Amino acid sequence: MAPSPGEAESAAALGTLDAITRRLRRDCPWDREQDARTIVPHTVEEAYELADAAQRGDDAKLLDELGDVLFQVHFLALLLEERGAGDLAAVARHASEKLVRRHPHVFGEVRADTAAEVLRNWDQIKATEPGREAGVFGEVPENLPGLLYARKVQRRAAASGFDFAGTDTALEALQEEIGELGAAEGAERGFEELGDVLFAVVNVARKRKLDPELAVRAAASRFRTRVQAAVDLAASRGRNWNDLSADEQLDLYARVRVEQ
Repeated sequence: MAPSPGEAESAAALGTLDAITRRLRRDCPWDREQDARTIVPHTVEEAYELADAAQRGDDAKLLDELGDVLFQVHFLALLLEERGAGDLAAVARHASEKLVRRHPHVFGEVRADTAAEVLRNWDQIKATEPGREAGVFGEVPENLPGLLYARKVQRRAAASGFDFAGTDTALEALQEEIGELGAAEGAERGFEELGDVLFAVVNVARKRKLDPELAVRAAASRFRTRVQAAVDLAASRGRNWNDLSADEQLDLYARVRVEQ
């Protein structure tokens, strides 16, 4: 079957990107010095920028950040090729085989009518694949950001059958943890209870199918925007934000929050 115009255009564009990546690796002093360990921090940074663009619903930014992530994939695949450990084609084949294997409800005879059933099948299939680390928490990377690490651990436990029955139960557990935090005495005990509260919050987010990392980032962005607006409002009145009392700052913040 001949490729569609869209498929041919995509193949040509990816070929151009591959050629540019190879030339940069050959001719750019900075790119020549990189290895997987030095480039991955940039990959992670680009992934966060991509997530931010998606969260904001900014399609132009999303297009730009997808390109940055795609370049990272090409570059890392080229490093594999140089070591004789694989190449971009092998990466694509491996991804395709994995997607087909983990979606038997699409490419096979298995039935899955809900997203929850799809995830459960995914985890069960993943656990049986050769080379996987054994155990409920096998291959859960400990260098994930804290909230995402907590969600990953919870998902793995849930896949084994150990989970709250529903969102209401998770919310009740969160309220209990908040109470224990309020009653905690001493830094060590407070530290432990704070961790339990955050872990319980992640569990509620998971139950509601919300991303805790993106949610807290969005909240921080809203707070930052509101505080800056309050600072600007103070300046418009001839006042320096840092010279205001705590009550005056709070009043301006409340005014801004109501208006937004």
